[in-house]
Formats: sequence, C-alpha cells, structure tokens
Amino acid sequence: MLKTPIARGVALATLGATLAIPTMAQAAFVEDTKAGLELRNFYFNRDFRQDNLTSANQSKQEEWAQGFILRVESGYTEGTVGFGVDALGLLGVKLYSSEDTAGSGLMPSSFGNEAPDDFSEFGLTAKAKLSETVLKVGTLQLKNQAIGTSDSRLLPQVMQGAQLVSKEIKDLTLEAGYANRINHRDSTNYQVMAVNAGGRRGITIDAGATNESDEFVFLGGNYKLMDNLTAGYYYSNLEDLYKQHSYNLVHVLPLGDKQSLKTDLRYARSTDDGSSNVDNKALGAMVTYSLSGHSVGLGYQKMSGDTGFAYLAGATDPFLVNYVQINDFANEDEKSWQARYDYNLASIGIPGLTFMTRYVTGDDFERSAGVEGKEWERDMDIAYTFQEGALKNLNLKWRNATARSNGTGNDINENRLIASYTIPLM
Repeated sequence: MLKTPIARGVALATLGATLAIPTMAQAAFVEDTKAGLELRNFYFNRDFRQDNLTSANQSKQEEWAQGFILRVESGYTEGTVGFGVDALGLLGVKLYSSEDTAGSGLMPSSFGNEAPDDFSEFGLTAKAKLSETVLKVGTLQLKNQAIGTSDSRLLPQVMQGAQLVSKEIKDLTLEAGYANRINHRDSTNYQVMAVNAGGRRGITIDAGATNESDEFVFLGGNYKLMDNLTAGYYYSNLEDLYKQHSYNLVHVLPLGDKQSLKTDLRYARSTDDGSSNVDNKALGAMVTYSLSGHSVGLGYQKMSGDTGFAYLAGATDPFLVNYVQINDFANEDEKSWQARYDYNLASIGIPGLTFMTRYVTGDDFERSAGVEGKEWERDMDIAYTFQEGALKNLNLKWRNATARSNGTGNDINENRLIASYTIPLM
C-alpha cells in the first residue's frame, strides 16, 4: 500500500515521539507501520415489552452516534529484540440521545441521564518481540477462552495490563496475561473489575466483601493436534472472586466438494476464590454442517452446580456457544438449545452479502421458589460489504433480535443499524 508523506508524518508524530530509537534502527519500525481510521455509525433501538412496565420504568432505549477508531500498529526496531508501540484513539460523537431513551451502551448515559455531546479515550501499548514471542504492555483488546473484550457497540472495550503470546513451537500458541483495570465500551474511565452476578445466576458476594477486584490473570493456549483438530485450555483467576478452567476442542471434517462438518466442544469449571459462592460447570456443544454457501448449526448448553457461569461484568464476551445478541443463557441450572442458519450469497454470485438467523431457547432454571424459568431469543443479521466503486469496503449491517422470558428478565424487541468504513492511513 502507498505510504504517503502525510500518513508517514502522522504515524511518526504519534509513535516516534514515544520511543528514543537510534535513527539507523527506525527503518523497519516505520516501514512496517500500519494505520487505519474506522468510521462507525451506530443506531440502537431497544423496546421493552413486558407487562409490568409503569410510568417509572424505561420503555425504550434509543440512541444514535458516530464513532472514530484510530488504530496504529508500528513495526519493530532492528536487533535481536525488536521494540515498537501501538496506539488506539477512540472518539464517540452523539447524534441523538435523551433522558428517556438513554442507556443503550453506545455512550456514557443511563435512564434519566442523557449522553454527553462526545467522549474520547487514547491508549498506548509498548511491545517487544523476540523470535516468535511478543510482549505487550498497556492498552489491550483481548480475545480468548478466558476473556473477550467486547466490540459490539460504538467503541471497543479495552483493558489495562500485559499480554505475552508465544508461537515458538509449530502449531502451538501459548498466551499469558494480567490486567488490573477495565475501560468499558460506554466509558472513558478505567475501573476495577467485578464478576457478573446479574440475572438468575445465583452468584453472591460474602458478607463484608465487595464485588471488586484489581487483578485478573490468565494462562493457556491452543495446539493444532492435526490439520482438522485443535485443542485449547485456559486458566483464569479474578482475584478474590472466581477461578476458572476452560477447555475447547474443535474438529472440522471434510465431507466432499464444498462440504464440511464442524464440531465445537466447550467445558468450563468455575469455583470461588474466597469472597463469593461461585460453583459452576458449563458444558457446550455446537455442530455445524456447511454446503457451498449454506451452514446449518445445532447447539446445546448446560449449566450445573450451585451458581450460573462466572465471567467479568460490564459486557465482556463469555466463551459460551449460546452467548448471543442479548442473552447468554447461563443462569443457574439452565439448559438451552440453539438452531442456526447462515448463508453467504457469494455462492450465487452476490459477493459481500451475508445472512444469519438463529433461535435459542432455555429452561429448567429457577425463576422464584418452585417456579421454573423459561426464556428464548431469535436473532437475525443481514450484512453487505460493497465490493467495488466509490463505496468499496463500506460495510452495512442490520441486527434484529426478539427476546422473551416468563419474568426472569426483560421482554425485548431490538434493532441495530451499523455502517462502518476504514480509511487506510499507512
């Protein structure tokens, strides 16, 4: 890609000033730098449909905002150990919000508290590379079996800490990490972390303790046992609140021309770490048959133990097969089933157009004393990425969801309209 003098200057101003690097060592650092500005326009509408709404309850969340996400990834300096720095600049601009409809998660707002006109955050990440091992310290976006920072709203959720990733051994990826603060997707402030104790999860905090922790650690990795079989294991610990062992096995069986059968098995064991009652076994399985552009999947998820599934609060993404647009189906003792269909219309000559729909139903958890809880959710995604012309690489997505329960949560009708376009700077 053409590196213009202006783009090169922006990258140097952002990155070069943060490191004192001899001139002769800067070649790879600058030449390998990548930078892009994502423009993300997001409209969110959620209607609450339950019968028990009163004039004091919120009946709708509706907000609209424009996001700007600047990502800069430098190359590495020359030498046995290469050094570099990444930058993440986030800016959200309000287009619509009100006291009555705030709280969508797009911006810093809540019911009765309209969002500010704009909010922003800037983070730097120092990094060092030795052979095939990379250490990063600073602002992190994490995605593994132990922790998934969310990117499902206007701006991404990030954490503050350190991450070590090693690929020294063929087919083996090892990872370790530490975080002491989290910056949620609708906030500009780093906060201590907590365990998600909402819904009918059954998670409680001991008397005299608080649902707060300033240390989250994880260690694990994935190994490619065969060309079509991968195994994963991660250990994680949110200090004082929970410990978790997570296992994953993914197998893809080729069945002929443009056909395959994918099996994704997941199991996690969560226990307390001194100040909570966390006790959960989470079993999940997803089997997907693909033929040309079509995919049909069936999933099953079961919670057992004294509580529901434990993961970080604040809309992080849990590693569950039935974690979908609104719900996670991870209440105490809940059993849930999923049916999913995907279609990539490139198979009939319309590249860039995709469709997804799924239905998840859960039951067998306690709504109240002696009353069984039930819930279901139906999701649909339609997305199109322009392939050519002036709008090339512009992505448009409509996400629609309907969720219902028998009193265990909100009854929701939801629509999200998202337009995103990334401008390459380097």
